[in-house]
Amino acid sequence: MEVLDKLSSLGIKMGLKGEELQRFVEKERDMVREELNLQEFSAGAVVKSVQSKRHLKRIFGRLGLFRRQNHDDVVDVALRIGEEIESSGRLHGYRWMHNKLKNNGFNTSKETVLELLRILDPEGVQIRRRRRLRRRRYNGHGPNFILHLDSYDKLRPYGVCINGCIGGYSRRVLWLEAYNTSSDPSLIAGYFMKKVQELGGTLRVVRADMGTENGTDRDMQIFLRWDDADQLAAERSFMYDRSVLDGSVWLFKRRGLFDGGYIDKALIQFCLLRPIQKELDSFVTQWNSHRIASSRMSNGPFGQPIVMYSLPHLNNTHDFLHDVPIDEVNVCIDECHFKSQIPCCSLIFNISHIIMSENNLGIPYDPEEATYLYQFLRAEIENLL
Repeated sequence: MEVLDKLSSLGIKMGLKGEELQRFVEKERDMVREELNLQEFSAGAVVKSVQSKRHLKRIFGRLGLFRRQNHDDVVDVALRIGEEIESSGRLHGYRWMHNKLKNNGFNTSKETVLELLRILDPEGVQIRRRRRLRRRRYNGHGPNFILHLDSYDKLRPYGVCINGCIGGYSRRVLWLEAYNTSSDPSLIAGYFMKKVQELGGTLRVVRADMGTENGTDRDMQIFLRWDDADQLAAERSFMYDRSVLDGSVWLFKRRGLFDGGYIDKALIQFCLLRPIQKELDSFVTQWNSHRIASSRMSNGPFGQPIVMYSLPHLNNTHDFLHDVPIDEVNVCIDECHFKSQIPCCSLIFNISHIIMSENNLGIPYDPEEATYLYQFLRAEIENLL
């Protein structure tokens, strides 16, 4: 109660009255709760109660948590933003870019990031300002209540298939995997069972499209939920929905670097799957730690996906994970396939390694190196034919 009194006094000093004062107190109270719970979860700090706002500031100071102190040099920040703009960072707004910088060890303000983006990428800023998004209304019951699976087929013509999974409540991305196929039901089931094993249980409901690749994980979800007694047990624990992700990319074709043949697909898998997976892993980290802003067009919840997933009590809900016996998990895992260390056909894999060894070339882990290696191997193999 003392914290609320302090916040009310602060709002009155700011000249707030009536509903404005009430909204200010509620907003500041929620921010305090979230900061404390997140700190308890991430660093293990024991914060049982807060006597006042000053007490809270002392706790943050003792833990070295500052929002407006010890900022990094603006030149270093600008150089890092310039590097991000050269890759997928050109698609980011200033909030996302600020969060990405923070996760990479930079301490700077959002205002600084905004001004640097206006200088370094003025065209991108204007494009994002003109765009308007229409959001569909969606609301889940809690973490691990419903899970959505789908595949992204824009890169399928190039031999690269991406499969992903996101929680319907927290919008936390559980996995994004790039491989040479997304049509193998045992492989998709492997992604699913790997996550079940990691979580120590299964979800209440799994939702996916009616593609044949989802048949095995459907059977495994029903098997794991067969003995449960809730209304969504057994067959009702898996739901079908339509897929809306499809398309094709023509960039390499326009440049004459790809003809859709067997060798080109295998070389793209060999050279580009690692950089693509690295970019996907980075995206998952950024997405799960960014803040989803509140909107009058959505029922919520709002906040960071990792916080909403890990601390459901902040939104008056609970974890819906269902425990499953380890022997049942092992039975399912025995029926799964997993990603191989050889991302393409063994013949192209072996030939590529021989050519790389003869020319002192290493495994690429960034887009530029991968593109150069693809063009080099393509020319060398064409000369051998």
